[in-house]
Order: sequence, then structure tokens, then C-alpha cells
Amino acid sequence: MGDLAKDINSTFPNNRVKALLNIIYTANWITSHQNEFFKEFGISPQQYNILRILRGAGEPLKVQTIKDRMLERSPNATRLMDKLCAKNCIERLPSEHDRRVVKIAIKQEGLDLLSSIPTDLNKDFINNLSEAEAGQLSNLLDKMR
Repeated sequence: MGDLAKDINSTFPNNRVKALLNIIYTANWITSHQNEFFKEFGISPQQYNILRILRGAGEPLKVQTIKDRMLERSPNATRLMDKLCAKNCIERLPSEHDRRVVKIAIKQEGLDLLSSIPTDLNKDFINNLSEAEAGQLSNLLDKMR
């Protein structure tokens, strides 16, 4: 089991500071592991999130709607979508009525890519937590925000 104080060889003035630093440290640890996991599939965790949003919507979505639904708000979401277009996973659908509006649709290649990725990719991050502990952690993080 991890111990932040040992991992970063530090002490903390109080538990609030330790908790905040632990959240930041853990978020970076998760991100690092996810980046490594998705390399095999040629996409980033953010691109995976975009594909999941589109699959879940079941219909083309405006770019802003996708940005609003992303877990990690990304100022470069348009660039991420450009890369998914280049991989033939999504397509842009311009509006017939308003040139400023573009919707994004997932293509079969994107659906195939999603189906090739294990659905339990994040389970290792929470294996050490019971269901009750996971609920408590989630509630505490909600309370923090």
C-alpha cells in the first residue's frame, strides 16, 4: 500500500495539505498509468473519452457538447478530434443551415477500436478499496469540489 510521505520523502503541516497533495500525486499516477495503457491502442486517454462520449450519445454531437462532457477539460479538444479524424475513427458533419455548427459522429472504425479496449481498464486503480470505501472516497471528492 502506498504512503505519500514515503513516496515523496516529505512531511506535511496538517492532514488537509497532505490530502490535497495526495490527490494531485494520485491523479498524476493514474494519468501516467492510463497513458501507458492506451499507447498499445494508438490513442490517448482523452481521445478514448471522446470516443466513449460519442458512442454513449448514439448521435452526432456538437464539439462544445463533447468538450462539456469530457472528464478532463482539455483546451486542445479540437486537436484531439483532428487526430481521431485522421485515424478515421470520427467524422465532422457540417450543418446545412449554419456553417459555424459542426457535429462530430463516431465511425465504425471508432466503434471497433472501442470494442478492442478492455472495459475493466481502471479496475487495478481501485482494487484495494471495498465498495463502501470507494463510495466514501467518491462522496468526499464530491464534497471537496
